[in-house]
Amino acid sequence: MADRLNGYRILILETREEAQFSRLLTEQGADVLQCPMFTIHDAPDPAPIEAWIRRAVERPLDDLVLMTGEGLRRLMKVVRRIGLEAEFVGNLAKARKFARGPKPGRALREIGLEPQLTTEKPTSEGVAEMLSKLDLKGHRLGLQLYPDKDHSTLIGAITARGADVDTVLPYVYDAEAADANIVTAIEEMAQGRIDAVALTSSGQVRRLIDVAKAHGREVQLRDGLQRTPIASVGPVVSDELQAYGLRTDIYPANDAFFMKPLISAMAAALAKNPPRMAAK
Repeated sequence: MADRLNGYRILILETREEAQFSRLLTEQGADVLQCPMFTIHDAPDPAPIEAWIRRAVERPLDDLVLMTGEGLRRLMKVVRRIGLEAEFVGNLAKARKFARGPKPGRALREIGLEPQLTTEKPTSEGVAEMLSKLDLKGHRLGLQLYPDKDHSTLIGAITARGADVDTVLPYVYDAEAADANIVTAIEEMAQGRIDAVALTSSGQVRRLIDVAKAHGREVQLRDGLQRTPIASVGPVVSDELQAYGLRTDIYPANDAFFMKPLISAMAAALAKNPPRMAAK
C-alpha cells in the first residue's frame, strides 16, 4: 500500500530515530519536513563512558536498564573503539535487560540481544513501576541515562530496592543548533504548508513550546497547531498535548503505539482531504 501519503507534507520532530521515521513516511509517498529537536553529540569527555564500559566487562552487570536506543548505540561506538565488543556484548547477554519503550529494544536487537521486559509506558515512572516488581537486592544494575532530565527520583527508587546503581550518560544535546529549524517549522505550520505534524515523544511537545516562548512565537505556534492536524503516537504524547491545552487529531488504532501504526492512522485521516500544497 505504498503512496498512501502521496503529496502530503508531514512535519516530524523525531531526533533519535529520525532517519527511520522519515524513511517509513517517504515509502508511503510523503514529502517529509525533518526538524530534529536537538543536535546530538557524543559526551564531550569519553573517560567516564570508557570507565563504565570497563567496569561492565570486569564486574559484569546483573541488570541493565536502557532509557533510549540512542544511548546503547553511542555506548557501542565507544565499546568498539576501545576493542571490547565481544566481552561487553557477551556479558550483556547474561544480564537481565530492561527497556524504556520499544526503541532500546530495537537497539539491543542490532547487537543480537533481546530485552527481558519493556515498559508499557516509555517514561521514567514506567521504568520505576516495572522494576518495583522485581528482586534487585544485591544486584549490580547499569542505568543508561539521557540528557536534560533529572533522573534522581528513578535512581532513588532503584536504590531503595537494594540495587547498586552504576549510571552512564553517553551523549549530550545541543539545543541551540536546532532552534532555527524549529522556528522555521512553526512558520510553515502557521502558513498552512504542513498537512500534519507527527509527534512521537512528550519531549517534542515541550520543546516546541519552549522554543516558541524563547523566540516570541507562542501565538504563531498556537495558530499553526490550530490549523495543522496533530498526530500522536500514543497516550504519553497525547497527555502532554492536553497539559498544554492542545488536542490530538490522529491516533494509532488498536493501542499500537509505534511508528508504522501512526503512519497508517495518518494515511487514513489525511485521505479525507487533498494535500494542502496541491490544493493551492
